[in-house]
Amino acid sequence: MNLRLVGPGCLLVLLALSPVAGAQASGPAPLTLPQVLDIARSKNPTLLAAEQHVLATKAAEVTAGLRQNPTFTISGANTTLPANNPSSPYTYVGNFSRLFERGQKRRWRLDVADATTDVTRSQYNDQERQTVLQVKDAFTNMLAAQAALAVAQDNLDSYRKTLGLSKVRLDAGDISRTDYERIDLQLAEFESDYDSAQLDLTQASDSLQLLMGIAKPAANFAVTGSLQPPAISSTLPQLEQEALAARPDYLAARQSVTLANANVKLADADGTTDPTIGAEYERVGIFNSAGFQISIPLRVFDRNQGEKQRTRLEAESSQLAETAARDQVINDVDQAWAAYTTALDLAQRYNNHYVAESERVRANLEFSYRHGGATLLDYLDALRDYRQIHLDALSANQQVWLSIHQLSYAAATEIVP
Repeated sequence: MNLRLVGPGCLLVLLALSPVAGAQASGPAPLTLPQVLDIARSKNPTLLAAEQHVLATKAAEVTAGLRQNPTFTISGANTTLPANNPSSPYTYVGNFSRLFERGQKRRWRLDVADATTDVTRSQYNDQERQTVLQVKDAFTNMLAAQAALAVAQDNLDSYRKTLGLSKVRLDAGDISRTDYERIDLQLAEFESDYDSAQLDLTQASDSLQLLMGIAKPAANFAVTGSLQPPAISSTLPQLEQEALAARPDYLAARQSVTLANANVKLADADGTTDPTIGAEYERVGIFNSAGFQISIPLRVFDRNQGEKQRTRLEAESSQLAETAARDQVINDVDQAWAAYTTALDLAQRYNNHYVAESERVRANLEFSYRHGGATLLDYLDALRDYRQIHLDALSANQQVWLSIHQLSYAAATEIVP
């Protein structure tokens, strides 16, 4: 494939025409970012494991809501002796008892279990948010690697044409063999660029497929999309408020305060005395009798003082952690916004100025060199500048997208739908 970069949107042309320089024509259709994210959410083993942990935590709510089981005891004595033996009559005793919890222990256990489930679910959502960021970054890196390979292929094809024309000039005696060999030596750099770009693409593809839960990476895997920096309408204050409302790690910090307060109440409840009330039926010989019993522990020494103090300190710690989490949210959004604006400014300078300028310089010096108006060194310098400017422009566009993904991650919202 022979593509010439003809303007600031040249990288998009390369991406649209060929995911990997035309090598995927017979393979499966390239995947878009939403498709990749859907696969990752359903197959990423780390996310699936975290989801099962949430379900396991949810099951603990059943245990927390269980009431105390009653106890039934039956015993007998002298059952082998005759019933009419007055000296040693047989005896049967049946006892039914149950511990009654005071201080609303069951209620606070349920509150602790519910709050624990909420925190665990928010932690899962935060892990999913992190995985989505990793997938987005890997997708963008692969998209850039595909574009870089297309740029390297285009540069290599274009330079081979130049080398072919130089061979014609050499044969015609228009240039010296030394000049031709200097041009031929430059080919090694273009070939090295292509090989490096191919390796980068393979590694980027393997990394993305790993995050998607694909055990064995496919060689013909490809993605499709645009690296053109998009326009976003969100403002920094708006993103800060959205982050405070939607960040799952901050939500988990707030829910941890609720959990800590529930643990305080449970510790207080565990310090109350739970009586055991029982009823008893007894048959001795031919006589029947009934009775009852009440057992009340005397909490003289152990009144759960240690847990009461610990849970209160944990509650204070959770409140401070919530404040720290809130400050971290704002800081994350501010830093991500700064990185985005800086990356966008750099990309716009390349796309709006340097890319087109490098194309004009290369075209002018190529024309001048072929007609004897420029030296070989000037022409080779123009080729190097052209190649480097296009790779830098590609890297700048890639960095804009990576910063957008980071900003979406920091704000817990999709900046670009």
